[in-house]
Amino acid sequence: MANLAIQKNSFGSYSETDVVFLLKDLSSFSLEGTIEHREKNIQSGQHYSETLPIEYQPPKNYLSLFRETLEEYKQKVALSTGAVAEQIWKQKGENTVLVSLARAGTPVGILIKRYLSEVYGADLPHYSVSIIRDRGIDDKAIKYILEKHPDCKIQFIDGWTGKGAISVELTKACKEFHEKYGILLDDTLAVLADPGHCTNLYGTREDFLIPSACLNSTVSGLVSRTVLNDELIGPDDFHGAKFYRELEKADVSNEYLSVISNQFESIKQEAAETAAILFKTAGEATFKGMEEVKQIKEEFKIDSINFVKPGVGETTRVLLRRLPWKILMKDPDSKYVRHIMMLAKERNVEIIHYPDMSYTCCGLIKKAERDQ
Repeated sequence: MANLAIQKNSFGSYSETDVVFLLKDLSSFSLEGTIEHREKNIQSGQHYSETLPIEYQPPKNYLSLFRETLEEYKQKVALSTGAVAEQIWKQKGENTVLVSLARAGTPVGILIKRYLSEVYGADLPHYSVSIIRDRGIDDKAIKYILEKHPDCKIQFIDGWTGKGAISVELTKACKEFHEKYGILLDDTLAVLADPGHCTNLYGTREDFLIPSACLNSTVSGLVSRTVLNDELIGPDDFHGAKFYRELEKADVSNEYLSVISNQFESIKQEAAETAAILFKTAGEATFKGMEEVKQIKEEFKIDSINFVKPGVGETTRVLLRRLPWKILMKDPDSKYVRHIMMLAKERNVEIIHYPDMSYTCCGLIKKAERDQ
């Protein structure tokens, strides 16, 4: 297993000093299918983790919007990063190992690592591992980390929360890990934004646009979503992923990190003050967003809550790699939804003004056989 992990240092376009991916390289395998074909298979019972969507290659106007968004929100992202990092440092200190949930968590984990290095001179280990809804976390990756860093305090990291499915999955996985191996892991999930009230470790609960949600692999180290497929992943393997080397010219992963990291000096004082307040007032996770999701499910006669994806980040994902049916929009004029408006227009997806919800927007997935 150690050899497998060492091999992963060269996986993806991030520096190995930023992150080590504990993933099996599946780059040579063809796993992608069209959105329509893949959606039908998923809704017919195939697990979403067995295949991959075709990577969306952003057109120039969309990439321009990403850069405009990045410039506009770089300080807000940096502040949220700093607030989370300060809380992690206060709670766990220098014995922390950062463990990002691939792939949306990976750039956030790198930013937290860089913040703690810049502000506290700490060089915390950082790994990226797979967690898959309904299938749990990659036990082998967690065991590897614990063997390499005995007595460490693992801090799990993701980008944001939607309705809390991954938070619930993480809690369940940590419980099962304890039952299997007698090791108790902290299931607290650190995120930049927690609009669904799914954790008590966050930078903000505002449902704002985190620029890395705008793109797929080209802002995530050219790494695909993670894969758990019995044909390719053996009992001693880490979960898998692909490295899209062919998209290198479109890669903005390290540009994104640099732009946000360059803000740390200017926000570190405010980040510490924000963290101090959150540390005292964050409260427990109530998952109140899930109640709204259930209401939307009933109102729009949707078969499963898995077809309701609340929040800016999740709505973006629906438009990029699922079969979108409708987009609910709290405020169509919000500055956080410009890229969503663009994508919805491209894909001819109806936008419905839906003011009475906590989230900025919500993506509804089309049932595969639905004609309208």
